[in-house]
Amino acid sequence: MMDNLQKIITERRAVFPRQYNTQPLSKETIQKVLASANWAPTHKHTEPWRFKVVYGEEKLEEFARFLGAAYKATTARFVQGKYERIMDKVCRSSCILLICFQRDPRARIPEWEEIAAMAMAVQNMWLTAASMGVGAYWSSSGLRHEVGQYVKLQEGERCMGFFYMGNYDGQLPKGKRGALTDRVDWL
Repeated sequence: MMDNLQKIITERRAVFPRQYNTQPLSKETIQKVLASANWAPTHKHTEPWRFKVVYGEEKLEEFARFLGAAYKATTARFVQGKYERIMDKVCRSSCILLICFQRDPRARIPEWEEIAAMAMAVQNMWLTAASMGVGAYWSSSGLRHEVGQYVKLQEGERCMGFFYMGNYDGQLPKGKRGALTDRVDWL
């Protein structure tokens, strides 16, 4: 079991929408990925993660148009190529999870711990997706700040990024990391 977990951790890669094929993800697959998020560690069980699911060709096209319009409205210098890449990323995906964060209203613990719990929820999703052969990528696009104009966010809730998902073909490159000994001091 541990060998399998270690293999998933070391072989997980960012798989970008340009790598996705046209094979759609099933709702069941997306639900399994989301279910794993719910088991992330969370101090005092605040469970600060929230997800909005953009799924289905029509909704993805609608979200692409929204992001394209948001880019046009908020950029100081419009670049046609960037606009097209924004739209293409969304339309090539089978699903996009809007990664949202809801701060504990009683603020019993430091905000950074809540953000860390939300990030661990995303890591759980990413590892689950990798174990199922599903490509995934977390983008912290500046357009995340505009999401409240697309979906209703609760008071104090904010979007922390987009989790793109899709099926892909082929092999992923081997990972590269520096030596662990350069990052660890034994006391």
